[in-house]
Amino acid sequence: MRRPKRLFTTAAVAVAAALALSACSGGGSSDASSGTAKGGTLNILTTATAVHLDPATSQNLNITTLGLVLRRLTAWDVQPGKTAKVVPDLATNTGDSSDGGKTWTYHLKSGLKFQDGTAITSKDIKWGIERSFAPTLTGGLSYHKSLLVGGDTYKGPFDGKTLDSIETPDDSTIVFKLNAAYGDWPWLVSMPAFAPVPEGDGTNTGEYDAKPVASGPYQVQSNTQGSQITLVRNKYWSAKTDSVRTAGPSKVVFKESQDPSTVTQTLIADNGDAKDSFGATYLGAAELNQVRSNPSAQDRLATSKAGPIQYMAMNTQKGKLADKQVRQALQYAVDKKSYRIAAGGALAGTYASTLITPGIEGREDYDLYKASASGDVAKAKSMLKAAGADNLKLTLLTQNDSSSLAEAQALQAGLKRAGVTVTLKPEDLDSFYTDATNGSDYDLVLFSWQPDFPSANANIQPLYDSSQIGDGGYNVAHYSNPEVDALIEQATGTVDRSAAEKLWAQADKTIMEDAPVVPLIYAKQSFLAGSNVENFRVADFPAYPNYLVVSLKQ
Repeated sequence: MRRPKRLFTTAAVAVAAALALSACSGGGSSDASSGTAKGGTLNILTTATAVHLDPATSQNLNITTLGLVLRRLTAWDVQPGKTAKVVPDLATNTGDSSDGGKTWTYHLKSGLKFQDGTAITSKDIKWGIERSFAPTLTGGLSYHKSLLVGGDTYKGPFDGKTLDSIETPDDSTIVFKLNAAYGDWPWLVSMPAFAPVPEGDGTNTGEYDAKPVASGPYQVQSNTQGSQITLVRNKYWSAKTDSVRTAGPSKVVFKESQDPSTVTQTLIADNGDAKDSFGATYLGAAELNQVRSNPSAQDRLATSKAGPIQYMAMNTQKGKLADKQVRQALQYAVDKKSYRIAAGGALAGTYASTLITPGIEGREDYDLYKASASGDVAKAKSMLKAAGADNLKLTLLTQNDSSSLAEAQALQAGLKRAGVTVTLKPEDLDSFYTDATNGSDYDLVLFSWQPDFPSANANIQPLYDSSQIGDGGYNVAHYSNPEVDALIEQATGTVDRSAAEKLWAQADKTIMEDAPVVPLIYAKQSFLAGSNVENFRVADFPAYPNYLVVSLKQ
């Protein structure tokens, strides 16, 4: 459930763009397979004031921070120019399904060990997953909780109870029993909660968050929350069992609570430790302008292709917006060109027309509401008049920061051309998310999304399934269509990937015919690295550097 922009830097949607360096590599080999240098200390500069390492509470992307320390049953193979693939990590394959997709079985590779040399078993993975259900461990990605049989009432293992839908017939086998068929289960077992935790460990949740037991190439040497985390090599990690991590640096240091502008200036200057560093936070418009004025820094910039979607959701259960014709009219009234300028210009992203984002396998490109980037005001006015909504007055919920306000004002001005009066409702971060995901006191809301895993499922189900309305769900359009719910259920339960992709594409078009949202842009994200950093690049998905393959020149 990827949050809207500017909430988390680990997976937030960018407003920034950069030069024509899509999926580029800063200084060094552009292909990890050509060889990875070993040694040195890599510094990762982050604006985050807290980096949570407990897999039960983490929403971390598979290829970023947590992936350096913790392995899972599967992993992501992400490379520029290629569609993301799910691949085995601790498991020997991506899963064997039976019972029509309701049962999934995994076998562990041999020779897997924790940082203390003890063997990793299926019971450790089961315990790790069970911990994610504990009421004291909240905030982590939770797709699996509603899928596992009994997961709706299970409260974790700390009181001695187990989740019987996770079976461990022997130390190398783990079996999952699901409530319904779920074709994307191989992606879900790449989530943080599927990292092994030594059976019985992690009852002191604060301590485990600071120093989890490593199964990946690095272990935590020290962790001063809000300041610095230092990772050193885990001598019991075996490269022979790991196809996605290259473990180049000898040490990785996360420097927290960094100021974005200071980080950019430090990396541009490229002196001392800055040469061995990269910024974990995507660059905003102001930081990009600093980079543009320095040719050497431009060469060290990695920029994503268009991916995460920014959109204007309409409250489909409120007033005139309950009328599909009104919502379709607003598709033509919006000025996407002005919006993109406010978001940072032509390099901020490409214009959006579909709900499934670029870089997702099976995505179909289409546009049901063809118009110029500035819209079709005459058509919008005509449609609104026919619907009896030619004096429409709406409120637009947005975040109260300069970037969001500029974007909201661009939408406001665009809609005004069609006779729609929009009043902005700016709110602080916490209030915005509370009101958007729990309330209904708005007509429009400026939102954005990057999926948690590379499947159309993660683009569609969290945002448009009627079960996701309210109670913290991300269906902020309050969209409900039984036909779409049925399509989502069918696609979710289809194990054959190509067949599932066709169903997701069908759902995409069906939803857009109802026009609950106006897709605005697929955003780009840019990151800056020092001159000694190699294999620093952004694949087609996700719009983040792959920390697992970054190395340093030696």
